[in-house]
Amino acid sequence: MFKSLGSFRCIITRHLRRGHCGLYGFAALASLLAWAPAHASCPPLLGPTSSQGLVRLQDSSPQNLCQYSGRVLLVVNTASKCGFTRQYEGLEALHAKYESRGLTVLGFPSNDFGQQEPGSAKEIADFCRLTYGVKFPMFGKVSIASPNTQPFYEALIRTTGKRPQWNFHKYLIDRSGNRVLSFDS
Repeated sequence: MFKSLGSFRCIITRHLRRGHCGLYGFAALASLLAWAPAHASCPPLLGPTSSQGLVRLQDSSPQNLCQYSGRVLLVVNTASKCGFTRQYEGLEALHAKYESRGLTVLGFPSNDFGQQEPGSAKEIADFCRLTYGVKFPMFGKVSIASPNTQPFYEALIRTTGKRPQWNFHKYLIDRSGNRVLSFDS
């Protein structure tokens, strides 16, 4: 499904930093978003253990990651007071452009890196909506740093061997929930 990691990295870079990447990047994204058979059950990566303690940012309602089964997921740890915060704009553009083709961006605010997400859930939700027009799913604040790493992030770290070192680290999960790629900020 991921024929060219470099090409897909170019797509992410283009949307997040307004660069240029050419046709290979679009071909990689098209390949990534190509239809794949739906799974009868939720993949283990998205299962109940991973969803433990996750709530929707806007209203604190419990969330189950299985609702995203069969979709390509771009998982991002976010922060409102970070030098990379402007990436919200590109993430929303990516989500809006490719959502109908099966891509969902998932945002996970975290205050673990530089204490750059100090606000309440309401403050974070308002900031994202009013400043960047964020409509992609956002979750309540999570811990990514050890020893209190949220179970979904622990599974992503275990799967890729890469732990986020800063805000706006990205994990790309294929439709089957089996293949995961990691991208630094």
